[in-house]
Amino acid sequence: MRNLPKKVRGRKLNSRVDLTAMVSVSFLLIIFFMVSAELRKPKMMDLNSSDNGCCDCPYRHPGENRSVTILLGENNKLVYFIGLVANPIKEPQIITYGKDGIRKELLERQKSSLDYSKKSGHSEGISVIIKPSKKSNYGNLVDIIDEMNITGINSYEIVNDFTPEETKLLASN
Repeated sequence: MRNLPKKVRGRKLNSRVDLTAMVSVSFLLIIFFMVSAELRKPKMMDLNSSDNGCCDCPYRHPGENRSVTILLGENNKLVYFIGLVANPIKEPQIITYGKDGIRKELLERQKSSLDYSKKSGHSEGISVIIKPSKKSNYGNLVDIIDEMNITGINSYEIVNDFTPEETKLLASN
């Protein structure tokens, strides 16, 4: 008999897939979507209150005395009021930028709001609504945001919706 070559058999390799990396990525994705869903929820302020037995005075929401609206106009014009424009707590006033102008008013209002809210067991400062007009310049917006940082007011919003009354305020004088 002839010497026939033996068949060489290939080894069977273990076909094992390591899923460790895929499990880690899936957990990271789950955590990411949970956190982003939580951050996407709107944060709201409760404005419901009961009538305090005062029938002849105008109705005010509890958060209204914490609301300061700043209107930015052309030629560095700055108008602010407290409350709603139709029924303001403090009448609209033209004021200047800087430490003797809007910064002083914001600091005083923030202090009085914090003092008042501490009596009721909360610690809430003011909320500022910044409304730059189409005629205001970008530098004025930067200046007012700097004032927010200097005064330590963290609750502010930049809005470009003007009511007819606010447009009249900026056009006057």
